[in-house]
Amino acid sequence: MTDSIATQLEQASEGLLFLSETDAPFEVLSWQTQGELTPAKLLQLTEHPPDAPVEIVSVDEFFDTPTQEEDWHDEEERETVNRFQNLVSVLKQNLFQLQVYRVGSVEIDAYIVGVTDGGGWAGLSTKLVET
Repeated sequence: MTDSIATQLEQASEGLLFLSETDAPFEVLSWQTQGELTPAKLLQLTEHPPDAPVEIVSVDEFFDTPTQEEDWHDEEERETVNRFQNLVSVLKQNLFQLQVYRVGSVEIDAYIVGVTDGGGWAGLSTKLVET
């Protein structure tokens, strides 16, 4: 991953929390492995058990709620929505074959991963709790 992609992802996600039953920050990730990113390969790279459940969702589906502005939002909430919209834009502009891999159930590790121009994999990770 080029430093500029890492920097852009870091800047776009700085201070943002993904809201679930726990509010978790984002971390930039980068793997120099090339080829197709399969659920089995992701589990290996993230050191999860090979039988951990993996759900693949689109970036738009994953970020659906935090990128939707509501009439009842105050100024700070609207600013947060704008920042999430910018984050999704940065991901889509810099990464190809972008997918979200949700690993686990209840306590979920989410990996927003795509392919860089150089062929490596990069993106963001965060944690969710869904009971």
